[in-house]
Amino acid sequence: MTLAAGTPLPDFSLPVDDGGTLTLASLAGRTTVLYFYPKDDTSGCTSEAKAFRDALPAFTEAGVAVIGISVDPIASHIKFRTKHALNFPLASDSEKALATALGLWVEKSMYGRKYMGLERTTLLIGGDGVIRHVWRKVKVPGHVADVLQVARGLAAEQAASA
Repeated sequence: MTLAAGTPLPDFSLPVDDGGTLTLASLAGRTTVLYFYPKDDTSGCTSEAKAFRDALPAFTEAGVAVIGISVDPIASHIKFRTKHALNFPLASDSEKALATALGLWVEKSMYGRKYMGLERTTLLIGGDGVIRHVWRKVKVPGHVADVLQVARGLAAEQAASA
């Protein structure tokens, strides 16, 4: 699939650290930020998670849900969420099914070594399950503020048309 605005999100089912299940159907009717991050408790991923944590009241006020997704197992998510007092759910794509379907499970390179990993990407999903905005190869500083601005605009637009 081509990951672009206007593309419907594929159907999926992922376990969540609160014991629930995240599915495409569970997102229906609500603007949602799905942010994909490489690994729990690493420096960039922790900075990104804390930025979403700190901005969550503003997202909530705008009617926008925030959900983090990585390929780490649920046990790792629970430790990460507890350690950093994260106030939003973390879903586990341990089978890499959604990441692969979206083209986010990619070859990376660090210090000349190539390996497969999750590309840091954020998706803004409309209440109809359609991707409204894509941020690929995210650089963490300032990212959450940018996502919030775009999400507020989409949420207001969807509320006005409801």
